[in-house]
Amino acid sequence: MSDFAGRHVVVTGASSGIGRATGILLAKRGAKVSLIARRAEALAAVRDAAGGETFAIAADVSDRPAVLAALDRAEAALGPIDGLFANAGTGGAFAPFVDYSTEVFEAVLRTNLLSPFWAMQRVLPGMIERRRGAILVTGSLASERGMAHNPGYVASKHGVLGLARAAAVEAAPHGVRVNCIVPGFIETEMLANLGEEALGAMQARTPQGRTGTAEEVAEVAAFLLSDAAAHVTGQSWAVDGGILTTLTV
Repeated sequence: MSDFAGRHVVVTGASSGIGRATGILLAKRGAKVSLIARRAEALAAVRDAAGGETFAIAADVSDRPAVLAALDRAEAALGPIDGLFANAGTGGAFAPFVDYSTEVFEAVLRTNLLSPFWAMQRVLPGMIERRRGAILVTGSLASERGMAHNPGYVASKHGVLGLARAAAVEAAPHGVRVNCIVPGFIETEMLANLGEEALGAMQARTPQGRTGTAEEVAEVAAFLLSDAAAHVTGQSWAVDGGILTTLTV
């Protein structure tokens, strides 16, 4: 079990799915947790489930002033930020490349790529000054592979992996680590919205023969944010039942 006693970790996209599971797990392991998401009511439910020193902040991370204000509030409430899990994300829309909406493309990048960039810029100086900190961003199988009909999502998830690697190089000499977690087909609201037929196809393509759970991803996220992963930085860490580096028929 990773020990987070006394450490303040911020989780974005915390009202559901991987963010919810990770926020609850970190709180159970002793962290002070700031939960950030748009849906205030759902966020309050996560705060209540997590217990401990848990602070909920309703904010739209695709809005730069909003996410920076949320981080200011988190620090004022629970102290210096020791860990950041920049997990908030959106799937965008599905359309052929030539028909893909510019507005949707820009909106996906704001949530999936610009938001982690803004948050990392905000927390890194304090971490570097204290010579301690861990940042984790949420990528996707689309961080490593091209996928048809969703260029906004694929571009953003390729970008967030590059963002983590770029920050990791600069932060490493100062005792700060930055990694990217790569969930596969995980049982979240985003996956459920694709329908039963798509879900069955995903399960068939996964070597383990099943989708993963948000709790399984949360365990790996907690590890990467903890001192147990002290020599892990600049990495793309898949939690995917084996699909990323294998080929099944």
